[in-house]
Amino acid sequence: MDAARPGASRVLPENRSPRNRAVQSDEGPAPSPRARRADAIVLCLAGLLIIAIVAVLYLTRTLLMPIVTAFVIGTMLSAGAGFLARFRVPRALSALLMIGISGAAVATIVALISAPLLEWGTRLPELGHQFREKLHVFDRPLALWHRLQELFGIDPASAALPLPRIEWVQPTLEFLSPTFTELLLFFVTLILFVASWPDLRRSLIMTFPTRQDRLRVLRILNAIEQHLGSYLLTVTLINFGIGIATGLIGALTGLPNPAGLGALAATLNYIPLIGPAVMFIILLAVGVVTASTLGLGLLPPLLFAAVSFVEGHFVTPMIIGRRLSLNALAVFVAFAFWTWLWGPMGAFLSSPLLIVALIVKEHLAPSREPQLPPG
Repeated sequence: MDAARPGASRVLPENRSPRNRAVQSDEGPAPSPRARRADAIVLCLAGLLIIAIVAVLYLTRTLLMPIVTAFVIGTMLSAGAGFLARFRVPRALSALLMIGISGAAVATIVALISAPLLEWGTRLPELGHQFREKLHVFDRPLALWHRLQELFGIDPASAALPLPRIEWVQPTLEFLSPTFTELLLFFVTLILFVASWPDLRRSLIMTFPTRQDRLRVLRILNAIEQHLGSYLLTVTLINFGIGIATGLIGALTGLPNPAGLGALAATLNYIPLIGPAVMFIILLAVGVVTASTLGLGLLPPLLFAAVSFVEGHFVTPMIIGRRLSLNALAVFVAFAFWTWLWGPMGAFLSSPLLIVALIVKEHLAPSREPQLPPG
């Protein structure tokens, strides 16, 4: 028989050849239809859970927004209360002191901002007429553009673009004028959170039965306190510097009420992306109206754009980047999502909530994949 001869070659079955065995060992067994069906069900249930959470966040925003804001701000103030507690100051008294100092700072900013806004609000018709007079240099380019449209047979009236609807005005006004219930809920939650945070922290840790889970929760809370508190404090100091720089720009270029403009710039800078753009437009309008020439009117917004560029591309990444590595795309997506969900207050809370989510993800599901080589 051929199989018994020493020189005869043995033919291995296709599914048992060494090459096919290696491929099967690398790729693993193919999932069964039942396993694929179970994965699809899990994916659908996860999608429904996300939709339900988003719906709950939107429908209960009146309740959750003041509470979440109090938690975020209270995390920063609790560090100051803990510092005062080292000097034997009672926790409740230190909480009231920190909240009182913060409230006085907010009241000062509101007073600085409200004065120019009220003054300019009463002069809107006059200021609009002055603004149109300063832009007369664009009359000839616009006339040339209309002439070109007529040469090509385009009706200038039909080709005019409709003005965009300013849909953010109503949410902004709702944010700037919250109800008494929301303010009361915010302040009461903030005071109780700062005063009783050590006890709440201890109770939350002791809720978990095993020592490993307790240590994990302790590490998560410590990381949230450290990173979130330092982030908010750093951003506050940076925005304070932006306000001082804007006030100096207004004083040097002769703008009215430079202190109010500086306070407005510091406040708007808490809102990523949108805040500096709105401040640029405000400085442009104020500069064009108050300056003697159009060139001098363009100087304040251009100087502010330069300061904002240096702050956004060098100062903030250099300071915050040492503590947290936030992806620019993740920051933008979080900003867009929370602004759509909760309006201007969601824009303010987008970065802190992203930091909390990243910290929780890092401790609950740490990345164990090897680093890819650069290339």
